[in-house]
Amino acid sequence: MLPTVAIVGRPNVGKSTLFNRLVGKKLALVDDQPGVTRDRREGEAHLLGLDFTIIDTAGYEDEDPHSLPGRMRMQTQAAVENCDVALFMVDASAGITPLDEEIARWLREGDAPVILVANKAEGKATEAGVMEAFILGLGEPIPFSAEHGQGLADLFQALLPYLEREDGEEHEKEFYEDEESAPLKLAIVGRPNAGKSTLINRLLGENRLLTGPEAGITRDSIAVDWMWTSYEGEERPVRLIDTAGMRKRAKVQDKLEKLAVSDGLNAVNFAEVVVLLLDATRGLEAQDLRIADKVLEEGRALIVALNKWDTVEHGSALYQGIKQALFDGLAQVRGVPIMTVSAATGKGLDDLIKVAFETRTAWSQRISTGVLNRWFEAALEANPPPAPGGKRIKLRYITQNKTRPPTFVLFGTRLDELPESYRRYLVNGIRKELGFGAVPVRLTLRSAKNPYAK
Repeated sequence: MLPTVAIVGRPNVGKSTLFNRLVGKKLALVDDQPGVTRDRREGEAHLLGLDFTIIDTAGYEDEDPHSLPGRMRMQTQAAVENCDVALFMVDASAGITPLDEEIARWLREGDAPVILVANKAEGKATEAGVMEAFILGLGEPIPFSAEHGQGLADLFQALLPYLEREDGEEHEKEFYEDEESAPLKLAIVGRPNAGKSTLINRLLGENRLLTGPEAGITRDSIAVDWMWTSYEGEERPVRLIDTAGMRKRAKVQDKLEKLAVSDGLNAVNFAEVVVLLLDATRGLEAQDLRIADKVLEEGRALIVALNKWDTVEHGSALYQGIKQALFDGLAQVRGVPIMTVSAATGKGLDDLIKVAFETRTAWSQRISTGVLNRWFEAALEANPPPAPGGKRIKLRYITQNKTRPPTFVLFGTRLDELPESYRRYLVNGIRKELGFGAVPVRLTLRSAKNPYAK
């Protein structure tokens, strides 16, 4: 395990900008308005040879614990309690505020070592703000600019005593012998208030993600590593990815919500299996089909989970209605697994994870050329390709050139005239006869070039 460093401070002092700089990517959402970050976000940081886990936290606010800012503060406190060192960030251009002083008092009372970082310290105009930070009683502040990367060497020197291994050994990274033993990358997507964060908290057995009655609490896509114990007692690693609720595009006007939805779609690209979580009390809506379509378009394996099933009346009729709507609406992939779960009680969640692992196995499998072409010959014999205009379309052979998602190349002549219905016949045959189930299968057509064409 890498040592952990938590970034804390009041809203809008530049915590997420520093987080992005240390992980080397724009993982956390950044905007001029305060309060963008709400959940704890973790990333693998690299600083001049130091490797550690960096945690971005919500801006610390003095609010009622039951309010949204109050619940955000509790997430920040949990991050500090479990970290090896805390980076307390203040805004040197704005000077020290009463809230900065309150945060400093709280940090001094805790056990975590604290490094004081005076951000936005570009130029001589901010020197007074840096000096003022001494009154917080946390030692000498590091003049810093997260935006421009100034002060990284000083930050390295300050972190080194807390993060350097006593035995001089580097922290070991985990390597996996094959894809099957690697962590399952499982993203949870859906409309706002479907219960995505509540479901992940239930799996983890802790309030790791911010939840509440307010719609659209989650903004950043948050990845959490977790170990699932199967029915047989086998432990298997999972990387759970929570995403922002996705509303109809026409309703998304706020800039932050646009960024959050874009971040969620980006998370889908990094996932292997995606769970589309529906609020069973609201049934299936057109937006759910749009989200499902996007997931399949990206080539990810899809599972549909009906949440809040413990509160549903006439469940059998509702289940059959949703199943039929998915069958009609997702013509390109028939038979997507539909699970009934309750994030509130935990019912059905073990089965959901088991099916997710099975789905990844199907999504990752490779079929030998011999088996594939024996199936291909049987498929052509059962249903030969049409002959438009009396000219025969010749299909020669097929090969699998990629997995994750399974991708096949079909070789032949006059393939530009092959009807879409016949292409679908082949894809459905691959899925059904060769054990791919309901995962997206891609089939590309390739004709040999005619040397006499010109």
